[in-house]
Amino acid sequence: MPRMLDVSEDVRAEIGDAEADRLLVGDNAPGSYDCTSCRTPGDSEQERTSTVLFVGDETAVLAFAHASCIPSQVVRVAEDQLQGAVRSITGSEPQNPEGPMPEQAVLGITSGLVLIEDDLRPALVVEPTGPIARPGTDGRGGDEFLQLLQEQGFRQSYDLDRLPAPLPGWSVLLAVGRLHAVLQPGTGGGTPVAWWQAHQPLQVTDGWRAAANKSQQVLVFAAPAGAIGQQPREDLLRDALDKAAVNGLLVAASMPLAGT
Repeated sequence: MPRMLDVSEDVRAEIGDAEADRLLVGDNAPGSYDCTSCRTPGDSEQERTSTVLFVGDETAVLAFAHASCIPSQVVRVAEDQLQGAVRSITGSEPQNPEGPMPEQAVLGITSGLVLIEDDLRPALVVEPTGPIARPGTDGRGGDEFLQLLQEQGFRQSYDLDRLPAPLPGWSVLLAVGRLHAVLQPGTGGGTPVAWWQAHQPLQVTDGWRAAANKSQQVLVFAAPAGAIGQQPREDLLRDALDKAAVNGLLVAASMPLAGT
């Protein structure tokens, strides 16, 4: 059965016309897949799907994503990063004489309104798809996501009854009602750079946008992989945040809103 695949000209140029045509008619393309952007399930028979080709120095890996998340494209990455991502994309363990490469995790962000101090506050919840290793290490030290954020100025949150402390130099970029990035200070206090950036700007609800424009502040919560999960409703999201806080698995900060 033909798949609802998008194959960009750049991807076609890399894989060749014959392989691109086989994908488009349903050969060599999965029906179901895990989106390489948001990590949730997709179905190329039911929804538009982007082909995303990750290219390293010696290796190329074809992955799939919801077209609503990212367009079909070629992504050039370092060979060691690509080898680490193979397990995440294909579910297989890459062979490496020095041992398994650490999986390359992706930061996922969920927006929602959280009731704090009798007011609905716009919040973002950051949760990676897997353990985060300290840059330059092999990942054997365990998940250091929360520790790395605390070193950046995030503070441990033990309950959600108080507003998180402001984090100087950080901000949340919103433009025309869409979430574009979370910005952090540049090196030496220079121009802010993206700590997290959407592959494609994310739509937020009118209520979230109104609350953000009213307060000019966004609360950013972060938890390690598996602590929050995908929650379909804001009350369930709040419950998951409360549980993570009680278990010491939540850090938070308040950031000014940049944009409208």
